[in-house]
Amino acid sequence: MLGFLKKTVNLIKDIAPSSKERLEKEVLEEILLECDVAYECIEKLLGELPNKITKEQLRSNMMSLFDGLNEEKEFVSPKIELIIGVNGAGKTTTIAKLASMYKSSDKSVLLGASDTFRAAAIEQLKLWGQKLDINVIASQKGHDPSSVAYDTISSAMAKNIDNVIIDTAGRLHNQKNLALELEKIKRVCTKAKPDSPDNTILILDGTQGNSAIAQAKAFNEIAKIDSIIITKLDGTAKGGAILSIVDELKIPITYIGVGEKESNLVKFDKTEYIDTILNSIYGE
Repeated sequence: MLGFLKKTVNLIKDIAPSSKERLEKEVLEEILLECDVAYECIEKLLGELPNKITKEQLRSNMMSLFDGLNEEKEFVSPKIELIIGVNGAGKTTTIAKLASMYKSSDKSVLLGASDTFRAAAIEQLKLWGQKLDINVIASQKGHDPSSVAYDTISSAMAKNIDNVIIDTAGRLHNQKNLALELEKIKRVCTKAKPDSPDNTILILDGTQGNSAIAQAKAFNEIAKIDSIIITKLDGTAKGGAILSIVDELKIPITYIGVGEKESNLVKFDKTEYIDTILNSIYGE
């Protein structure tokens, strides 16, 4: 069983019936709704299946939601990753986890503190940099975030760095300014290195479940998202929301954040995820 789905699995086991070879649509609908799969997604999963559904029938439909989502863009080193998401979703900690993962794979890493809206964000990233022995390009609160992004990429190219990770501000309540800021950062990234950023990553708080979809749509309109990392999923029973997020956004989920330590990042495996959900519903 995937550890980050423990609460979801326990919830499902509490409500799933004991007779499990074929389950009625109504029973499956109730189970999926309870673990925060959106109703529209449930309709897509169950709609054309017979009234009594086997594990394999449901598995096939769940797998189809992920079709065509594993393509990773080719890039020329350094790989430039832009991290976006609302404050509190776990952006800075996730940046540290990615940086630690790259470093443990013998890749050189440089961080850029382009969330100049909050002094605390700059300081937090600097602290992670010190802990991981990774350099951070930063300026003062209120400075132009796009200039920080440019300086970070320029420095990485001059020093033959493998991976660049750039933090950004996340204040959706001021969406117009955020949109202008992210557009400018992306434009400046391209100026510093053609065709970058190579990967624009959205960080979503897993405890929000399906309500995170609207947030993700807003960010996708602003800054075309390439991939998603979901944090804090180990602290909620809303693990079914992954199905809704993938169905609605058609954007791959690459990693799951499962704790506060820099090593707590799990590569998302769609097969393992689906089998964990189905085994808790039907039994192994």
